[in-house]
Amino acid sequence: MFLAIPFFLLELYLSLKTGESIGFFWSVIWIVSSAVLGMILLQNSPHAIMGQMQSVQRGKLNLKKFQDASMAYFIGSILLIVPGVLSDLMGVAALAYTLYLQFVAKITPEQSNFKTNQGDDNVIDVEIIDEHTDRNLRP
Repeated sequence: MFLAIPFFLLELYLSLKTGESIGFFWSVIWIVSSAVLGMILLQNSPHAIMGQMQSVQRGKLNLKKFQDASMAYFIGSILLIVPGVLSDLMGVAALAYTLYLQFVAKITPEQSNFKTNQGDDNVIDVEIIDEHTDRNLRP
């Protein structure tokens, strides 16, 4: 609550200064386009999260980075919808962090926390059936 008041005051100040320097028309274009972009990203969030889940399955993201990327994507989309310069900059930063985690900070499958190939490749799993015992004695 206490952090919201300075945030809104800084948001208002930056929005007024930006509107003063680029003009009212371009400020309206900025606000509308960033809100539309945020809504589009929010609508496509299930697809983005599924792509990140596939990266986890392939061993390119660990679960912590998956959680961070998913949350940053969601928060970045919401911040783009909120009108204002500061929230737009924070939203773009959150989306850039998502891209960083998805494409730059990949981990190799050897570093992942889970094994994709469980068991020993040299072991053959078999079942032995004894034909010489009476079938009625089996449980």
